[in-house]
Amino acid sequence: MNPGSFITFEGGEGVGKSTQAALLVEALRARGLQVVQTREPGGTKGAEAIRALLLDKQFEWGARAEALLFAAARSDHVENLIGPALDRGEWVVCDRFIDSSRAYQAGGGEWSDDAILSLHTLGSHALMPDLTFLLQAGSADIAARLRERDGDDADRIGGKSAAYHARVAEHFRRLATVDPERFVIIDAAGTPEEVHGRIMRAMAPLIGEGG
Repeated sequence: MNPGSFITFEGGEGVGKSTQAALLVEALRARGLQVVQTREPGGTKGAEAIRALLLDKQFEWGARAEALLFAAARSDHVENLIGPALDRGEWVVCDRFIDSSRAYQAGGGEWSDDAILSLHTLGSHALMPDLTFLLQAGSADIAARLRERDGDDADRIGGKSAAYHARVAEHFRRLATVDPERFVIIDAAGTPEEVHGRIMRAMAPLIGEGG
């Protein structure tokens, strides 16, 4: 069994990333592994403060400011939480990471993918996950989950236009296509337990439980 791995969950709004990240952490800890559960933007005191600014609807961040704030939050997160945990040989499970910036700021916004990756190299030493689960679900399922989660109170990013979120979803698919060794696309339809089962089957080689 590997001493530790960096696993991320990606996808658009309402696909169940947070739920599945928590279920995976529970499953890994049940196997006696040391696991750090975290999220982006956030995970550290400084990054959580930036998260509050990014999601607050009273602010109208431009594309440059938004990308720089995400990169700053990630830099603090990597330096003070993710990096040290990986150095200790622990597992890290993160709800969103660099691929969200690539999809939202490059795919949905005005930045290029190269620009986002340059910021990541500067701020976070170009750290990449060992494995990324991209959760995808149909529009009807997503709409129902968002109504249950947010009601009429979506945050600044979740409340953006349907066209914006469609561009984000398409960019996630492109990222998975060009990096199939890192990405595993997961059908997020069904109950949380059914989706978790798909994830655990994909995890089996990494945790030494068959192929």
